[in-house]
Amino acid sequence: MEKWNHTSNDFILLGLLPQNQTGIFLLCLIILIFFLASVGNSAMIHLIHVDPRLHTPMYFLLSQLSLMDLMYISTTVPKMAHDFLSGQKGISFLGCGVQSFFFLTMACSEGLLLTSMAYDRYVAICHPLHYPLHMSKMMCVKTIVGSWTLGSINSLAHTVYALHFPYCRSRAIDHFFCDVPAMLLLACTDTWVYEYMVFVSTSLYLLFPFIGITASYGRVLFAVYHMRSKEGRIKAFTTISTHLTVVVFYYAPFVYTYLRPRNFRSPAEDKILAVFYTILTPMLNPIIYSLRNKEVLGAVRRVFGVFSFLKE
Repeated sequence: MEKWNHTSNDFILLGLLPQNQTGIFLLCLIILIFFLASVGNSAMIHLIHVDPRLHTPMYFLLSQLSLMDLMYISTTVPKMAHDFLSGQKGISFLGCGVQSFFFLTMACSEGLLLTSMAYDRYVAICHPLHYPLHMSKMMCVKTIVGSWTLGSINSLAHTVYALHFPYCRSRAIDHFFCDVPAMLLLACTDTWVYEYMVFVSTSLYLLFPFIGITASYGRVLFAVYHMRSKEGRIKAFTTISTHLTVVVFYYAPFVYTYLRPRNFRSPAEDKILAVFYTILTPMLNPIIYSLRNKEVLGAVRRVFGVFSFLKE
């Protein structure tokens, strides 16, 4: 394999699963998760599109989150499953760049979108009279377009920069997708400048938004605590707990992975943490936002004719 690595521009993805019965079981579980994520996010997009009651800024943002999650999990799982079943772990230089670009685009865009969703809830609960002004349809469109645009630009810059490094060592990437930090370990030049860029980007797109989200929800919790309506407090706490669950599952492993110095990282730990934000989170988002949301469950009943036992 070492000879192949030095005579080809392609990479090898060492993968996540062992080639044994345990690996087969885990692969079946991952394929099930992929199926649930695909169906759940597709259904969420369809519901928000066809049900007029869900045509609000919060649900427009949620539909974009579902779209990002759908693309997110589709970037990594099909290739990983194909490699495991076929035994062909190679990925072309261009294919690695394309996968890296889409992965980073979804990662950065989703980080910004979750910040917009937190701001939406902050304005709705803390400044309800100003909500139509601060979260108008045009403002919602701007935040969505901004998230996609900034995420794509940042992703393109990192992907192009990373692929310009000379890879004169082994071409075996110890990961289940073309993760840039895992690729940098194979570069035969000093990458400290680029690693600093990764640190800055992670701070701008993940750490600072996470701090902003935490601060906004802290303000929201303070406002909710002083609500007179018990029903309003329960509804607000339900919404906040739902959003915070999504935020923690997404940001925590991501920030921990990308902000650690190279000498504190291990490939095995990075791959396990990556499972949370590439595989589990895309499945959990539609489940969390539907099972904890009466408006979404009502839309499911109206559109698909299920959960008919639920009241509006």
